[in-house]
Amino acid sequence: MSDSAPLPPVRLRPEAELAHAALSTPLLSRAARLARWAGDGTRVDSGGSLVEEQLPAAAALLGLDGADAAADAAEAWRVAVDAGLVEITDEEAGTVAPGDGLALLTGSPQDVLGVWLAALETVLADASVPDLDGLVDALEEGGEIDFTSLDWDPEAEAEFLDNVLGNLYLLSASEDGPGESPVPLPALAASVIVPGDMDEPSDAVLEQVSDAMMRLDDQFRLLAPVGAVEYEPVDEALMGDAETEPAVPVDEDDIARYGMVRLTPLGVYGMRARLLEAGFEAPAVGDFADKGADVLLDGTAAFGPQAARAETERWLAEREPLAAARELLAAARGADAGAPLRRLHCQQALSLVGPEAEPALREVLDDAELGGLARVWLSERGAADVPPPTQDLVFWLTVDTIAAQLQAEGNSEELQALVEGLAAQHSGFFAAAWRVDHPATPEVLEAMGRLHPDKRVAKEARKAAFKARSQQGL
Repeated sequence: MSDSAPLPPVRLRPEAELAHAALSTPLLSRAARLARWAGDGTRVDSGGSLVEEQLPAAAALLGLDGADAAADAAEAWRVAVDAGLVEITDEEAGTVAPGDGLALLTGSPQDVLGVWLAALETVLADASVPDLDGLVDALEEGGEIDFTSLDWDPEAEAEFLDNVLGNLYLLSASEDGPGESPVPLPALAASVIVPGDMDEPSDAVLEQVSDAMMRLDDQFRLLAPVGAVEYEPVDEALMGDAETEPAVPVDEDDIARYGMVRLTPLGVYGMRARLLEAGFEAPAVGDFADKGADVLLDGTAAFGPQAARAETERWLAEREPLAAARELLAAARGADAGAPLRRLHCQQALSLVGPEAEPALREVLDDAELGGLARVWLSERGAADVPPPTQDLVFWLTVDTIAAQLQAEGNSEELQALVEGLAAQHSGFFAAAWRVDHPATPEVLEAMGRLHPDKRVAKEARKAAFKARSQQGL
């Protein structure tokens, strides 16, 4: 995933709702209970972990039992320490006390979410560590692990998990993604293993996908208690014996048995925070609500239709309709390369504004750049006394519209259909279009020549583009 291009915008839940969800997660709530329990009699080792003798009491406090009770209590304690809920008061004596971070859990939603993000980082670090049981012999003198003997690269493992979570985030944010529906674990594993140009994965690649599924199964089991994901684990019946990896499923009806996962709303929030910290441009719907119309129109250029509409509705909700319309129209002016797309987004935004905005549209009827879209808006609402457009204005608006669609969609099927329709409806279109005083006229005519399937019409468009370039001195 490249950090040079913005990611799709996500829709975040209100911070108060996310903070409530964070406090309700099993892991953070356990960490908070242990922090309140910590006191003079609590002892830790040199690494800050609870001494083994106190794990049964910690597990009992948390109501944990079974084979994993001590390990779950130890993990909750580690989160409490890393998130600042517990403070080590004397490293030599191994004594602790409740930390300053504990008060943040009763503070603002931002305070709570800051603590939760620290807890998430601890769990992600733990998820990148392999099971060390039985690997005592791999410890070198001095107590450090020989990573080469473990066949484990900690940086590569962390990068693998980051890539998987990044792809899960993209699926959550994309308008074409599953939305709130879970993603099959095999598909998610394949998304980071199978090369994009490989039509049929080889047996070796399928084996890597199977191995990745096993790793992810363990990792998502760790991430579920901190509230980052909802995870339906791999059916243990598919595992066979402990040394056998599950095969990649081929039956879609049975695919849920191989694991299903989705980011929770809290997980989406956490992933976006991590992406922003890593330098990615990761927008969220609502980012532009307090910005100017120029930022809105430019910023939504990279949004899908649904996200752009949601962002615009947030922006409009903060303003009076008439003032909003005037601000949008002012921001839509310009002769730069991005201006046609701004005007298209302006027209889409104005479609969400009520009749109170009519005076603003009438004010620009004589404007060379805005008069066309103003007439469209007024006519669609049945307004009286709308002056008919001149032929020059019709052609200018046509060029402006095609230029905007070229910038937004490229050579799409919809644009090709528009080009064919224009050429069919107006026999003298190209003879007049090359004279249009619009900066994008040559580019639009070249695109029409490129898109039109009729060679004669395409040639006519290219000739018109040449004339337009000559007229503009290009």
